[in-house]
Amino acid sequence: MKGIQLDLISEDKLDGMTPMEKVRLILDEVRMGKILVLEKGLTPTEQNKLIELTMTEIAQDDFSGIEIESYPVKHNDTFFSKLLGKSTLKTRLTVIGPAAQLKTIRKDRDLISAMVSP
Repeated sequence: MKGIQLDLISEDKLDGMTPMEKVRLILDEVRMGKILVLEKGLTPTEQNKLIELTMTEIAQDDFSGIEIESYPVKHNDTFFSKLLGKSTLKTRLTVIGPAAQLKTIRKDRDLISAMVSP
């Protein structure tokens, strides 16, 4: 059967991994042509590491890089966190795929619309 593989990865699976394990898993899967949907997005540090590592692995005929889109970060502020001056950021759903196959058409705070090609 020919087609595009879409993997949905749970927050529980990602929480059990180190930042480098997450980055390596994502990059290895995307290099195989898979599109990943992460229930919980990456931290800014993890996302930077993913982009950095992707740049070192780009090859003209083999791997053109990744396309990554996330919902905007949501602040999870409660009365007590505001009182104590502690703001927590909540990462959200992220879509990652090969740049040659996944093109973002539109993104806003509630919707990511993408075109996937074989």
